[in-house]
Order: sequence, then structure tokens, then C-alpha cells
Amino acid sequence: MFKPCVMIPVYNHEHAIAAVLQAVLAHDVDCLLVDDGSSDTCARVLDSLATANPQRVSLFRHAVNQGKGAAVLTGFVQAAQAGYTHLLQIDADGQHCVADIPQFLSQAQARPDAVIAGYPVYDESVPALRLYARYLTHVWVWINTLSLAIRDSMCGFRVYPVAAVIALMNRQAIGRRMNFDTDILVRLYWAGLAVVNVPTRVGYPVDGVSHFRVWRDNALISLMHTKLFFGMLIRMPGLLARHWRGAGK
Repeated sequence: MFKPCVMIPVYNHEHAIAAVLQAVLAHDVDCLLVDDGSSDTCARVLDSLATANPQRVSLFRHAVNQGKGAAVLTGFVQAAQAGYTHLLQIDADGQHCVADIPQFLSQAQARPDAVIAGYPVYDESVPALRLYARYLTHVWVWINTLSLAIRDSMCGFRVYPVAAVIALMNRQAIGRRMNFDTDILVRLYWAGLAVVNVPTRVGYPVDGVSHFRVWRDNALISLMHTKLFFGMLIRMPGLLARHWRGAGK
């Protein structure tokens, strides 16, 4: 059985979320919205969207902001309870190419035990500093997986098998803020899941809202890489054996 849903974490994206949701629903897939403690203005927009689409949209709410990762993890719990097998995560700010949803879901249906991970094809709107920062994370991910299997661990456009994530959540704390996307992807790779990399166009809207907090989130990401590095050392024999088996096929 393949029963996917789209999950959008929302925090004060009242200007973009309606257009993003409309584009998502055009692909005949249900959508879970998680309001991560947004302002009253954004909360009202989300309430109206859920009311206007009662059969297609489910809205869940955090009383206070807990972070992007926490919102996505709430989405996984709700998706599992509703019987969805796969969850497609996409951002609320309009930077992801919603038209690629069918391609991502098709890949997930063909490889139901894998993570279908988007890697960005940027337009001219991307800030150069973001590209340099991403490359540093790429290097750490390659080290911490002892492979080049993950093309980009920071793109928030991907499809997960719900059962595998719930199992991971039950045994391991996962980053709950901007450290989430990389943390969960590396840990799922460690758990034996394959990663299928799919190119997708990513843009940065001029009026986009960024919730990245430089000092806090960089500290969390640095701590995450440190933990993952020591976790890799413990798993090194198994990771090397996995790559050896893969090379022999």
C-alpha cells in the first residue's frame, strides 16, 4: 500500500502559505499543516485554509514555537495515526518547486523503503553565503556517512517512509530546529535506508521570511555535526561493510 501525504511546517508564513497550499492540493494529495506557534495573523490564515478544505487539509498547532524539526516530527506522528505510509515534506515559504511533487511521489512509490531527497538546482536568487555554508555541511555529511550517497542534506523537500521515521523517533532524539533536516537524514542512512537524490529547482523569494537565527542555529548545527561524527566512529565498521557490499554488486 502506498498512501502519501504532504506535510508543511508553518511559522509566520501568512503571505505565502495560501499559494503554496493551493499548488499542493492541485496534485490530488492530502496535506497536513503544522502551525508552529505562529502569530495570530498567520493562525487565522491557517484556520481559514483548513476550513475551506475540510476533506483535504488537516491543521495541527503548537501553542508555542518549538522549531521546524519539532513541527515536522509532529507531522510524522499525525501522519502515522492517520494511516499514511509516506510523508512529503515541503517548506511554506514558496522556495520549493511544487510542480515536482508527482516526480518525488513516483520515486517514493518505486522505492518505498528509501528516502527521496531533493537536491537544489538554484536560480540566480540564491545568496552566495548560503552556498558556501551548505558546502561545509556537505563535507561533514560525507564524513559522517563515509560516503557520497547524500547529495544535499539541507533541502527540506523530500519524501520519507513514515514507519522508518517513527521507529527512529522512538529510539533516538532528533534535532528539533534548523538542525533537523541534516540530522534525520544522516540517522536514517545509518539505519540502513537508501537515499535517492532527485534534482529540484529552488528559489529565494525577495519577500521571503527566514527564521534562521545565526548564533543559536549555527551552534545547534555545530553540536549536531560533533555528535554525528562520534556516532560515525562507533558505526564505522558497519558503514564500511555496507559500502564494501555495495561496491561488490
